[in-house]
Amino acid sequence: MILLIDDDPSITASLALLLKQAGYSSRSAASPAEALRVIERERFDLVLQDMNFSRQTAGEEGLTLLKAIKAHTPHIPVILITAWGSIPLAVKGIQSGAADFVTKPWSNPQLLQSVRTALSLTAASSIHQETPTREELDAHHDFRHLIGRDPRWLKILHLVGRVSPTDAPVLVTGESGTGKEEVAEALHRNSPRKDAPFVKVNLGGISSTLFESEMFGHVKGAFTDARQDRKGRFEVADGGTIFLDEIGDLDPACQVKLLRVLQDRTYEPLGSSAPRTVDIRVISATNRDLPERVEKGDFREDLLYRLNLIAVHLPPLRERSNDIPLLAEHFLQVIGSVYRRNSLSISDAALRWLGGLSWPGNVRQLKQVIERTILMTSGDILEAEDFERALSTQSDEGRRDLLPAVGSMTMDELEKAMILKCLDHHQGNISRVAEALDLSRAALYRRFEKYGIQS
Repeated sequence: MILLIDDDPSITASLALLLKQAGYSSRSAASPAEALRVIERERFDLVLQDMNFSRQTAGEEGLTLLKAIKAHTPHIPVILITAWGSIPLAVKGIQSGAADFVTKPWSNPQLLQSVRTALSLTAASSIHQETPTREELDAHHDFRHLIGRDPRWLKILHLVGRVSPTDAPVLVTGESGTGKEEVAEALHRNSPRKDAPFVKVNLGGISSTLFESEMFGHVKGAFTDARQDRKGRFEVADGGTIFLDEIGDLDPACQVKLLRVLQDRTYEPLGSSAPRTVDIRVISATNRDLPERVEKGDFREDLLYRLNLIAVHLPPLRERSNDIPLLAEHFLQVIGSVYRRNSLSISDAALRWLGGLSWPGNVRQLKQVIERTILMTSGDILEAEDFERALSTQSDEGRRDLLPAVGSMTMDELEKAMILKCLDHHQGNISRVAEALDLSRAALYRRFEKYGIQS
């Protein structure tokens, strides 16, 4: 049952008819007081609420009602209905707990999509909250490219699995190389849209002058070189998923144009005045801190709330280092098959050595290092020296990046770790360890004593 709250009977009647045709039952309330009385007596799955109930309130009465509803039934999703010019008010509503907002005049397909998404997310959140095992996740979802068993990683996969069947917009954040594109593909691959297009757009590579033509397309004659009609990315993605990578780098002027199509699911090709509708699921990604950019005025707050109904933050590889052996073995098999070297393996010492690096480039860097090592090594068993030799071909900047993250280790901890690493690498040969560290044997033994290392 859906509760419709609006003081205009023509609006509630129109909404009730639309919802009935879509298979939903509803009832109406004409004022905040009536709505609260009804909510106390009956159970509802969703609320569609207007923000204005008198000419004087300018939305404040709507915000008060929203807070009262969330205080009484905190788990019920509330979708706000507001005029386009009142979007800042809708953002306040989102901050107060609303699930989404729809602008007047609304698009029927877009409103129904918002209703379905809100109901689907509520249903998904009611499923058992215990994090499943990797085997349980793989039994129900296609996570073939998302390697790892770290508890934090499994929680992310659980969330991805729960929201994949919905049309909820998802914002994937994390450092470069953590696998944001792979997560976006998994969201699409496990959704009802999996057989429709998955369109990737690198917004950081599109200039503001080309944004409209690239995203919305153009008609013949729209500008000097427009010799024929051209489909934009949104039209190509119709019925499927559009992945907006590097959303944090989008020019402010382009943010307004993007917000409009995400809000109304309508756009106009460059040079055309005929609006077109689009049915898409939006997934975006960034390595930037968008709330910080909002505070600085570089990113629109209303666009942020439109993008991140669900937020998925990917941890850096150094925070799930136990997954490095799994990832290394996976890449070894994949890359080895490409180069027709299917008998490759990595020694235990080499895996420990790989696990000791900080990997500022994350999973992407690990894959590149393994591929470079395979190309530079003729043997079938890859040792730590092979990886070290491959890394030595990087620039000084690249090698310097492999140091532990700033603030993660003291100088004493770093020195102890290097001594232990050399002992392992040289299999306890004190002379070779001292030579590698440019220390005398006496100085090395003093450090053994200082750090409690048994030689």
